[in-house]
Amino acid sequence: MYFLKELKGQLASKQATIGVIGLGYVGLPLLVAFAEKGFSVIGFDIDQNKIHQIEQGRSYIKHIPGEQLQNKLISATSDMSRLKEPDVIIICVPTPLSIHREPDLSYVTQTAYEIAHYLRMGQLVVLQSTTYPGTTEEVVLPILAGTGLVVGEEFALAYSPEREDPANADYSIFNVPKVIGGVTPTCLDLAQTLYNQIITQTVSVSSTRTAEASKILENIYRSVNIALVNELKILFHKMDIDVWEVIEAAKTKPFGFQAFYPGPGWGGHCIPIDPFYLTWKAREYDLSLRFIELAGEVNTLMPSYVVSRLVSALNNCGKPLKNSEVLILGVAYKKNVDDQRESPALKIIQLLQQQGANVSYHDPYAPTCTNHRHFPEINLQSTALTKENLATFDAVIIATDHDDVDYKLIADYSSLIIDTRNVLATKGLRTANTVSA
Repeated sequence: MYFLKELKGQLASKQATIGVIGLGYVGLPLLVAFAEKGFSVIGFDIDQNKIHQIEQGRSYIKHIPGEQLQNKLISATSDMSRLKEPDVIIICVPTPLSIHREPDLSYVTQTAYEIAHYLRMGQLVVLQSTTYPGTTEEVVLPILAGTGLVVGEEFALAYSPEREDPANADYSIFNVPKVIGGVTPTCLDLAQTLYNQIITQTVSVSSTRTAEASKILENIYRSVNIALVNELKILFHKMDIDVWEVIEAAKTKPFGFQAFYPGPGWGGHCIPIDPFYLTWKAREYDLSLRFIELAGEVNTLMPSYVVSRLVSALNNCGKPLKNSEVLILGVAYKKNVDDQRESPALKIIQLLQQQGANVSYHDPYAPTCTNHRHFPEINLQSTALTKENLATFDAVIIATDHDDVDYKLIADYSSLIIDTRNVLATKGLRTANTVSA
């Protein structure tokens, strides 16, 4: 217990060294945040290219300026034997789904074994990767306890879910409340002391399972509501009602309603994945979570709906989809970011290619579209957005509504526009050749 008491003092005085494993869209911002608050930090990743770019002070994530990586408190390595150096180890590795929509915890498990090789007394380990309730104590704890060290006495273990919203100018790591659950009261106290040094508010809960469940609930809430408006979009189109106008009218109610907006599907690492971690876990308790499964079905089918709207619009122009030239505007999963993970644009591209269309894309933040886990056949490079280029396409699908795009150019020089984000109408640019989808 002496070593953990000493660690608490080191955390409070910012004398502790923080290690972050997994330097992606969650880990890299966290690394920068601790360094900005005066902590020495070590980033760990098996991708040597990421390590090299950090060492050069260059960022590979759009919303993280390279200048922030030039902090002398930041170092990075792919040498896992250095895990014995940090006093705190934060796990930010991916938790994807398998092709059968079952949790793939291989990254978490492998990381836990790496930590166990070098775990020493007085270290705090925090899992931040989103996962099903029970992962910290059922998967990570047995691996770390296999070293013979006692949790809560010789090392500490906690769970604190990430709440990243890339490109959100109002909320950052520093001002979004941090939910924390510890395996023991000592573990919770240490984890809360850690995050209190960089975050305005921490929210302690009774267990790691509760903390894990809170993150899943947040994403299920969004998934179900997005599915609701996506389903209503299809119905209202058949009823000749503008779903966007309906939402704008409904949100004037000052209570009891929160606006969610339809789109071409769902994307990002959280919403299309995390809810299914809970549906998988629920089977252990003989329960079928029908709301979650139904929301998944609706959101997963939206790219097909977008393609069907394109087919219908092309038919009205006397053109088949096969051999048509189609430009996808935006392959990132949301506006103003470069993250393509689980982007609905990828499924749209796949469907179009399978039906014989010639597909190109433009995205100011994504110069290449390739090496995607579930779409290995996609290998494209962003094309220039010019009036000459636009004239060569039979249709443009607006899949992502980046701000840094000349929508007037698109409105003026496109033969046919399929707008899945209502961006042209919002900007007063909707034309006779614009189709909502």
